[in-house]
Amino acid sequence: MSIDLQTVKKIASLSRISVTDAEAEAMVPELNNILGWVEQLGEVDVTGIEPMTAVIPNHQRLRQDVVTDGDVRDKVLANAPQAEHGFFAVPKVIE
Repeated sequence: MSIDLQTVKKIASLSRISVTDAEAEAMVPELNNILGWVEQLGEVDVTGIEPMTAVIPNHQRLRQDVVTDGDVRDKVLANAPQAEHGFFAVPKVIE
């Protein structure tokens, strides 16, 4: 695949980037080099290699999903400037 000047201008337009003609001409070989590197990556033989999500093996240490402290509504509402019917009371913002 090859990138030409029109494609660079189209990409710049779609990404809402202002690019002069000189900048667009300078980007043509840069983008072609990048695509060449991507094509080289596609040639690498990866048979037998497991996909990975990180460079080092890591395991999430998950805790049990249990309630460890609850039933403290009165203590929490003690910090509220104003509480009504077991809830935080806030001033009306929209009429």
